[in-house]
Amino acid sequence: MTENRVVIVGAGAGGLSAAITLSACGVPVTVIEKAAEPGGKMRQVPFGAGIDAGPTVFTMRWVFEELFGRAGWDLESAVSLQQTTCLARHAWSDGAGQDGGRFDLWADPEQAADAVGAFSGTAQVEGFQRFLKDAGRIHETLRDSFMTASRPGPFELVRRVGFHRISDMLALRPFSTMWGALGDYFQDQRLRQLFGRYATYVGSSPYLAPATLMLIAHVECQGVWLVEGGMIALARAMRDCAASHGAEFRLGEAVERIETSRERVTAVITDTGERVAAKAVITNADVSALGAGHLGDAVCRAASPVSHRNRSLSAVTWAGLANVEGFPLTRHNVFFSSDYEAEFSAIFGKSRIPDGPTVYICAQDRDDLGNRTTEGPERVLCLINAPAIGDWHEFSVDEISTAQSAMHRILEDRGMALNFEAEACTVTTPTGFEALFPGSGGALYGQASHGWTASFQRGGAETRIPGLYLAGGSVHPGAGVPMATLSGRIAAEAVLARLGASR
Repeated sequence: MTENRVVIVGAGAGGLSAAITLSACGVPVTVIEKAAEPGGKMRQVPFGAGIDAGPTVFTMRWVFEELFGRAGWDLESAVSLQQTTCLARHAWSDGAGQDGGRFDLWADPEQAADAVGAFSGTAQVEGFQRFLKDAGRIHETLRDSFMTASRPGPFELVRRVGFHRISDMLALRPFSTMWGALGDYFQDQRLRQLFGRYATYVGSSPYLAPATLMLIAHVECQGVWLVEGGMIALARAMRDCAASHGAEFRLGEAVERIETSRERVTAVITDTGERVAAKAVITNADVSALGAGHLGDAVCRAASPVSHRNRSLSAVTWAGLANVEGFPLTRHNVFFSSDYEAEFSAIFGKSRIPDGPTVYICAQDRDDLGNRTTEGPERVLCLINAPAIGDWHEFSVDEISTAQSAMHRILEDRGMALNFEAEACTVTTPTGFEALFPGSGGALYGQASHGWTASFQRGGAETRIPGLYLAGGSVHPGAGVPMATLSGRIAAEAVLARLGASR
């Protein structure tokens, strides 16, 4: 089957998933990745034992159990997982530097409901329980009809769900915004803000994203895990699984362009000038890289770049060793902006870093209850949301300093002092993310999920160029490591159907 070689451009979650699926079916696979390690956005910076500088949690475990299981591997043998009980600690200020409350969200729904009652009053518990029930209904409706299947249009989605389940389709609330829908469940604006943050998990504003994204609450209730060794350990396990079935990995190489003949894919050309023949190519690059010409003029028409105004969130991140005082961090911590609407207005309306950002901190030497596993400076990832303008705006030293001051101000208002070690901190701006993921402008999730049609506007696995397929978080079914992993499986299945390979 050497004449059926498939080349995969990029070893992010989508590319790795496609490599496992294809190689386990006996298809020759070559994965070409410009970075020295697999993982894409599952990257680490080399301070201490290594700091996750991208995704920090493992969810939708069933996706990976199916992926590894189909390849004859066992997930628990491939990676060491620890399930969390506390999903995150959240903190607010009253806007005048006074404590506005602290709330731990628990994975167990009953424990979470008790915590909601203690934090916000018993009247909010009923709303929280309705919220979780509706989130579960949305997830159940979309799991097989949308997440694990090829990209549907609106009418195809209705057909897959079934015309007899119109009530389930209406329960998706596609025409309501996340923020608007949350007002039906919560009168406490802090809880509305907390659960509205789920929109940012896919790089979107809760004021513009559809209420359908409530399903993320159900995903978290199904389990959140920490991966021993960091998320990159998952990427390495995925690489090893594919390699055990014969997949070839060429790390530290880049694809300069994809070659076509008679308007179908024939090969890729690497940065050394080598030509690698291919029956099919799956690109795990950001979908905008194709339309922007980063993979050659021959495949530009395969996908249109996401316009600046439709891009998802970018970020400014600080990943390094830090000394922390004054606030009892857990593994995951969120310090909310005092003016949430102004934060998203600045990013999506004015294309600038907000003056009062929400701050996320992942304290990677602590467990989910806050227990330290090391002494001295600890491994910390600190993140604030930012506009995806990295391809046309170079962030100056002064801008980064201003953003860092805003971040410190938010933390200090909540009683926390955070000081990074001078020689042990990597700062990444939208410009840096554009360099890592060309064509994206620094957008970390592809197209923003704004409006009810956004999910149907993402590219599907197949393109208008025969032999060229798409995978990754910027295409269907969406952003995040599990969704990108599903996209790779969908792309691989489309290739298998084209090749006529037996699964």
